Amino acid sequence: MSSTLRFHVVGEAFEKRPVEVAACTERPSEYFAKYVFTRQKMAQYLPAEVYEKMCEVIDNGITLDLATANAVAEGMKRWAMELGVTHCTHWFQPLTEGTAEKHDGFVEHNGKGGMVEEFTGKELVQQEPDASSFPSGGIRSTFEARGYSAWDPASPVFVIGDTLMIPTVFISYTGEALDYKAPLKKSLHAVDLAATAVAQYFYPDVTKVVSNLGWEQEYFLVDEGLYAARPDLVMTGRTLMGHDSAKNQQMDDHYFGSIPERVASFMKDLERQALELGIPCKTRHNEVAPNQFELAPIYEETNLAVDHNMLLMSLMHRVARHHGFRCLLHEKPFAGINGSGKHCNWSLATNTGIQLHAPGRTPMDNLRLITFIVETLMAVHKHNALLKASIISATNAHRLGAHEAPPAIISSFLGKQLSDLLSKLEETDDDDLLRLAGKQAVHLDIPQIPELLLDNTDRNRTSPFAFTGNRFEFRAVGSQANCAAAMIVLNTAVAEALTHFKQRTDRLIADGMDRFKAILKTVREDIRTCHPIHFEGNGYSEAWREEARARGLDVEQSAPLILDAYVRPQTIEMFQQMHVLSRAELEARLEIKLETYTKKIQIEARIFGDLCMNHIIPVATRYQSQLLENIQRLRDAFPPEEANAMNADNLNLVREISQHSGFITAHVQQLIDARRVANRIEEQRERAIAYHDTVAPLLESIRYHVDKLELIIDDELWPLPKYRELLFIR
Repeated sequence: MSSTLRFHVVGEAFEKRPVEVAACTERPSEYFAKYVFTRQKMAQYLPAEVYEKMCEVIDNGITLDLATANAVAEGMKRWAMELGVTHCTHWFQPLTEGTAEKHDGFVEHNGKGGMVEEFTGKELVQQEPDASSFPSGGIRSTFEARGYSAWDPASPVFVIGDTLMIPTVFISYTGEALDYKAPLKKSLHAVDLAATAVAQYFYPDVTKVVSNLGWEQEYFLVDEGLYAARPDLVMTGRTLMGHDSAKNQQMDDHYFGSIPERVASFMKDLERQALELGIPCKTRHNEVAPNQFELAPIYEETNLAVDHNMLLMSLMHRVARHHGFRCLLHEKPFAGINGSGKHCNWSLATNTGIQLHAPGRTPMDNLRLITFIVETLMAVHKHNALLKASIISATNAHRLGAHEAPPAIISSFLGKQLSDLLSKLEETDDDDLLRLAGKQAVHLDIPQIPELLLDNTDRNRTSPFAFTGNRFEFRAVGSQANCAAAMIVLNTAVAEALTHFKQRTDRLIADGMDRFKAILKTVREDIRTCHPIHFEGNGYSEAWREEARARGLDVEQSAPLILDAYVRPQTIEMFQQMHVLSRAELEARLEIKLETYTKKIQIEARIFGDLCMNHIIPVATRYQSQLLENIQRLRDAFPPEEANAMNADNLNLVREISQHSGFITAHVQQLIDARRVANRIEEQRERAIAYHDTVAPLLESIRYHVDKLELIIDDELWPLPKYRELLFIR
């Protein structure tokens, strides 16, 4: 396909898209949650006693009885039908990294030969989607199809198009979780119980602790026509070949730059629809790489934040197509430039409004801060391998350690003030150290610029788990991942650490020690224990890798081996003691993750081999033939010595093309053979290891030669859009 044809395809895509989003004079506050059954709408559409009962269910987790469910369903139906809704679905998050839904109509026979709109409490609370084709890791056999979805009242229902979407958990007939939401909710309950018990040391009136999450969603946009002309992008979400563009991100001119008009139109449309669905979009900007952008919301309770992120990713794909784009959520769609992450900003807060990871005004407040920071570090230290396993995948493995992404070693950055304080607490018994400054005022001697309030911590872009003032930022989560996977591990690990902390502190208090001193003594012990996870330096350096190994941190880089952490004894013990996941559920999740890893590499290898042999090699051969034909014509037209001089460069090109083509052809066959050998391995872990060790490396070695051919072959002949076309929106 010629370059002319490529741009013709893009032009067609432009003609189909709406160039402008209609001007809107409404304020966001006026249409926020327009399509969400919020408490305000519950109060409007439900009887008063039913509304009060639902608030109890949502806030305190009491059981929802069938009579209340029927009344709620009736109110929901009236609200939804006023919006043109005709169907409902249980919307859940199976272990596929996506969402699932099965739509049922609001229709039943009326007994008189007609139909009536009906939606009952039973349909609201529980449905039975076929579970046979969802990954279960061996928990369910294919012929055992039954699985249940059950409504999660803590996440409000919403409307998309003509369908009432009901957020649900998804479990097997025998009760095991087949999704992310069920164990996430259990982990949030575990951290609530453990954190509340510790918070009551400092604030006896605390009765509940909530985990909050603020995700930052990075993504790429590419023109739809160019996307369609790249089979690798269509099939895998990333470019399996492609030489660097002469200009990419080296000028740093895209980061926080002026947003292109077409992209701004997309963002405006996306934000409007997201806000209407109750997703509190706050920030948008250009990211570091060309065509890379970021969207971030206001912080929310973690369960709701996860639901909103899953909904947003689906919305991004749909809205992008309306604007002539495709949205890429792959962690590394383009080699040589920044990949995309989903930074997860996590913290704990009490029902009395206290941020447990934020500084206070008294020594007791700051002892609370130090306690929760240190116990979070204890969780990260003990389960650093498991936290890495929670974010590793075939796609995220390409990003970790590249450019701004954190390395595949979990460590925590705290900043100078906190680091100094922890060091002094570790070394001395001086209780007066617990005096942290608030934000420091800095006066800039520039007219018309006000004084700035600086946080007590700087930032370290190479730290996977950094403290940033009043929260921790887990930067290693991948852009297309369900962030529930990381939040399940983090909240459960922190719950375990806080539980152990309270048990040890209670023993000291029972022995007669003053409460303040008992807390401080336990904290000091834990500062020493978790010291290896604390690192303030450059996470990219080889020296850090060796130091991390010496500290006992997990430095494994093979994704299949990293995933082993899911079934280590301390992992199983933690999840079982915190009542979050059973051994069988953990083993199933490991099996699914290994199978997913294998399938993704397998698909990449198949499409890569096809592109090489059906697109690249034929074009290389055609261009080589043109060169040879030109060589022969020059020989026919000029004396031998003159013709040889003219043909020297062409002959070198012919040889170079032959060398690259020969390598590609031979190694594509090796790729096929390696895949066949790996596919015959029955044990899932060994098959994944084989794909990592023998198949994936061939993709990179062959790619080098394909990318060299791209520089040699006539641009008019090259069959794929190049990076210089893909990376710059016109």
